[in-house]
Formats: sequence, C-alpha cells, structure tokens
Amino acid sequence: MDEKERETLYTLGHSTRTEEAFLALLTRYQIQLLVDVRTVPRSRRVPQFNREHLHARLPTQGVAYLHHPALGGLRKGRDSDRSNQGWRNASFRGYADYMQTEAFREGIDLLLSECRGKKTALMCAEAVPWKCHRSLISDALVVRGVTVCHILSLTDTKVHQITPFAKVEGARITYPGSEEQPSLF
Repeated sequence: MDEKERETLYTLGHSTRTEEAFLALLTRYQIQLLVDVRTVPRSRRVPQFNREHLHARLPTQGVAYLHHPALGGLRKGRDSDRSNQGWRNASFRGYADYMQTEAFREGIDLLLSECRGKKTALMCAEAVPWKCHRSLISDALVVRGVTVCHILSLTDTKVHQITPFAKVEGARITYPGSEEQPSLF
C-alpha cells in the first residue's frame, strides 16, 4: 500500500443493496476495515446490515468490522450554539453542533488511529453521501489532511470537497448562516 492509498479514507452507504452487491463494493475498493458510523447499527428492512451479521460475515471476506458510535448521527442541536445556522436541515445542524465537542474530536482521533495502515471505509445507511452525516465527518477528515473518497458504485467514486459554506479554523469547522458570511459586494 503506497502513501497516497494510506491517506485515503472511503465512505459508502449500504442503502437497500444486497449483501452480495455490498461485498462486491468492498472487494472492488480493497477495503480492509469497515467502520460503521450509524448510531443504531440495525435495520429491519435490510437485516444483512445489522451489526451482529456484519461482525460475523465481514471477516470471512477479509474485512474487519468496527462499530464507532462516537461518530454516529442523529444528534440534537444546541440551542445556545448559533455557529451552524448555515444548515437548514436540523439533523445536519445538530451534527455540526456535535462536531464542536470533545467527544467528536476524540472520536475522529480514535478513527484515525484505528484505520492507520488499513484501507478503510466509513459506512452509514444513506447511499447518497451529501444526504448523510458522512459528509460532515468527511469535512472533519479533510481539514486533518485525509483524502476522502465516496464510493457511489463499482465504477464511480467522488473525492470529497469541503462543504462550500464551511468556515475552517485549524481543525475546527463551523457552518455559519448567511448573516455571518461576508458579502461579496
């Protein structure tokens, strides 16, 4: 594995894929570690993506499985924090508020430690990365020098670009509303 590959972290959403289709993606991109960033690592609709099943099945394919609840979604916003009003979606705004906490920073540090030397993919349920908190996690990784690549299909990936209205100060990211954004005119 060359240095460039070591610096790249992948993301993907399981969506309603079959187990075979999902495993084909992991094989195609040579994923060695799958990090589950769902708060609730279960699904009634697609039970092949339940934590217990993945934990048992993936090692038979040469892929380690890790559930990482510190990076899970479904976070509530902090009413006192107005630094992320650029997100109209309350779930994204809540996650952006969570990104300001020590628990999130520790979660990112743990992720980077766990994936060192392994071709890693973050997994959540949503297929489309820009509709998932994986995009915010990706912002946090990019400002830490990690290249993030979203797996869309067997033949298509997209390199993550930081959210256009993000404000970056070192490793801290906020998403201010338009009243906090400088005017171009």
